[in-house]
Parts: sequence; structure tokens; C-alpha cells
Amino acid sequence: MLRDTRGFTLIELLIVIVIIGIIAAIAIPMFASSKERAFDTTAKSDLRNAMTAQEAYFSSVNVYAPDAMAPGRFTTSTGISISTSAASAGGYAVTASHDNSSHTYWVQIGTGSSTAGKIQSN
Repeated sequence: MLRDTRGFTLIELLIVIVIIGIIAAIAIPMFASSKERAFDTTAKSDLRNAMTAQEAYFSSVNVYAPDAMAPGRFTTSTGISISTSAASAGGYAVTASHDNSSHTYWVQIGTGSSTAGKIQSN
């Protein structure tokens, strides 16, 4: 009397579930950190766009715009907070951050800083 055995045993199913759980435990933290890196990249991109907008304004008026980041003048990506400070004929400083990231990025142009023109972060 041989029985026709088909399917998986309970032990085999439990082993597969444990393996899937281990893989998920490894993958989920990696996914979370990649999301924050994507938010940071978006903030840096908007910061570079703000620098371009300031330079375009300067080329036509010979002074940097203190309100270049005002609504209607510069459109940011979703979740990005960006601001300009210390804008004058001699330079400007722009700060950008994403709502879902713990990093803030800034750049100073012509303000006498040793890091002028380099994107910095905290």
C-alpha cells in the first residue's frame, strides 16, 4: 500500500517562511537608507538649480536676487525647503533640505568663505 504523496511538509514550509523573513530583515533597512539618499539627492539637485537661477539673475542685473526662491520665481521639488540669505552684489548663500531627511545642504558664493561654491552638509 503506497500512498501518493504530493505537496510540502510543514517543516519545509516553515523553513521557506524563515528564509523569507531573514531576507526581509536585511532588505528593509537598506531600502530605508536608500530612500533618504534619494531625498538628499533631490535637495542637492534643487540647490544646484537655485545656484543656476541666481547666476542667471546676476548676469542680467549684476546683483544676486534676495528673493530668488520666492514662490512663483523658483519651483522646488516636492518636500524641499529652500531659502536664500545674504544675497547682495558680492554673493549669496542658499540652504536646502527635504522634509523626510535629517540633512541640510548649503552653498555660499562670493561671501568670503573658504568653501565658496562647494555644496556643504551638516
